[in-house]
Amino acid sequence: MTPPLILVDGSSFLFRAYHAIPPLTNAKGEPTNAIYGVSNMLRKLLADHNPTYMAVVFDSKAKTFRHELSPDYKANRTQMPDELSCQIKPLHALIRAMGIPLISASGVEADDVLGVLACYGKAQGHHVVIATSDKDMAQLVNTHITLEDTMNKTTLTVEGVIEKFGVRPEQIADYLALVGDTSDNIAGVPKVGPKTASKWLTQYGTLENVVAHADEITGKVGENLRDNLAQLALAKQLTVIRHDLELPYNMTDLTLRPVHEEQLKALLVEFGFSAWLNALAKNKSSTHATATPTETSTVSELQTTATAHYDIILTMAQLNAWIERLTQSALIAIDTETTSLDYINAQLVGLSFAVQTGEAAYLPLKHNYPDAPEQLDCHIVLETLRPLLENPEKHKVGQNLKY
Repeated sequence: MTPPLILVDGSSFLFRAYHAIPPLTNAKGEPTNAIYGVSNMLRKLLADHNPTYMAVVFDSKAKTFRHELSPDYKANRTQMPDELSCQIKPLHALIRAMGIPLISASGVEADDVLGVLACYGKAQGHHVVIATSDKDMAQLVNTHITLEDTMNKTTLTVEGVIEKFGVRPEQIADYLALVGDTSDNIAGVPKVGPKTASKWLTQYGTLENVVAHADEITGKVGENLRDNLAQLALAKQLTVIRHDLELPYNMTDLTLRPVHEEQLKALLVEFGFSAWLNALAKNKSSTHATATPTETSTVSELQTTATAHYDIILTMAQLNAWIERLTQSALIAIDTETTSLDYINAQLVGLSFAVQTGEAAYLPLKHNYPDAPEQLDCHIVLETLRPLLENPEKHKVGQNLKY
């Protein structure tokens, strides 16, 4: 059986880890939470797939053709926090020490690099798994290419794309052009949401056909569509992932290397990831082929990995399951994440729960960063939690509860 090709959206992993993992620092006081989160997700992928071929792809600093098409492209993004940017170089060093190829093409967006490599891997007869949370990547999905979200533990197939978005993978770029993409500063058509876009694309097939039949669409959304026809062609150019670019990579470039054990040990000491060091001491293997789930589930100072013991709550089913766990627990711990330390003006952005050491969950509510996952409605969540939180018989300990 031909081994799979595992492609990792490093930029997506980086931001998600930084926002999902609580602040961590090494002995020098240097931030390490993004390094910790990304490395654990990579180790999980290695353990789950035991791949021969794998690469992590990051955006380069250079502007791309999309910026030339639209100066406003991604113009709404704020500058990367210093606490995150300072972790990029050491993270790259760690990835290389793990023996994983790291790819960044100047002037080419990571999405396009992933698209090129995925299609190349498919042409070489490999099943391709793209580890990402970026909805744009859904347009690449077919019978040979799937998406995997390690944080949510979900896999997106062709059927999954249709179920999630209401359109086929080849319609995703059209769909995004209509609904817009706030993370990339693509406006879309005002008042056109997922249901309307799905309905139009189901009826007309393509964005071009929707435009051709714009006069047939009634109501305010039809009027908005006709008022914004001129921008739709550009919007689609911005949302289409280019997989026809010439990039100088082949399967040799995507082949895992032996672990650079001494470099890896030195970096783990620097980061303070002592439990990973302990795992290395127990397993002297210098190749990825023998990486085991036990090895990947070992922990650092938190006594556990985010993938093994921590949940990210993004659905009502997950929330209800955690409410049941909290209800049955004799004592629960609660923490709030807010926009400010000023409790009068602070806005709630997330809640953390724990029932015992190593068993906890984070419930994001208003996180807004590139490729942020869809989150539950804050009002609905608080109303759902109200009976538990207001129950005087339920013992609680907390931090920042006044928020």
